Amino acid sequence: YKTAFDLASPRAQAGDPKAMAMLGQLYENAMGIRRDYDKAAIWYKRAAEAGDREAMFALAMMRLAGRGGPVDKLEAVKLLASAAKLGEPKAAYNLALLYLDGQTFPQDLRRSAELLRLAADAGNAEAQYALATFYKEGTGVPKDLEKAAQLLKAAAIADNIDAEVEYAIALFNGTGVPKDQPAAIALLRRAARQNSPVAQNRLAWVLLYGIATQMDKVEAYKWHLVAKTAGKGDPKLDEKFADMPPEDRAKGEQAAKRWLGTIK
Repeated sequence: YKTAFDLASPRAQAGDPKAMAMLGQLYENAMGIRRDYDKAAIWYKRAAEAGDREAMFALAMMRLAGRGGPVDKLEAVKLLASAAKLGEPKAAYNLALLYLDGQTFPQDLRRSAELLRLAADAGNAEAQYALATFYKEGTGVPKDLEKAAQLLKAAAIADNIDAEVEYAIALFNGTGVPKDQPAAIALLRRAARQNSPVAQNRLAWVLLYGIATQMDKVEAYKWHLVAKTAGKGDPKLDEKFADMPPEDRAKGEQAAKRWLGTIK
């Protein structure tokens, strides 16, 4: 980082927007130099004025957070809009969220959906997941379960855990996509191992009844306990495991303790 700073400094002084943006990033994140939000904002601003879309986005986020100067939502929105027009997916996504929450300016679900589509088409997994939710519920766009499933799949491939869970549920039920319960369970296992309490809960149910997979009540109890520890309690599952043999209960508890010990 120190070498990057030394190389970028003369380039930035000579007017190179990318070098200016790099200096902003180094100052903002304390990479090789002492953190200095004021200097970060100065370099981001110079790079943004020179047309660098990543600097526009970075400066917008600083303005929203009140780093390197007071909170300035109006300037942040202008910067996000400019960066989005230049094809910056993170800017389009964050601007979509502002249109969605309706606090910075009046809520506009259609505009939010348009911006999410821009970011989703550019491969932004968070935008793909959010837009999938829009299509699933008919928010700002016509309800379309097939498009929702396609977007969930794309976001799941990009390792968005929430999308993995939702796409697994869609596959399991055949919602907007051909039913494929084995593939759904594989996704649930993957998300459960990435500490998604929702996936852990769903996996517990699947294993308890052996749906499209081998029944394993001990493993089911393990995932139930792990999900419960993360705040995803399930009274119905508590009832299902109430008459579990003591030796199986002990095995499940031990397995849960081992799992929780690996993620602390």
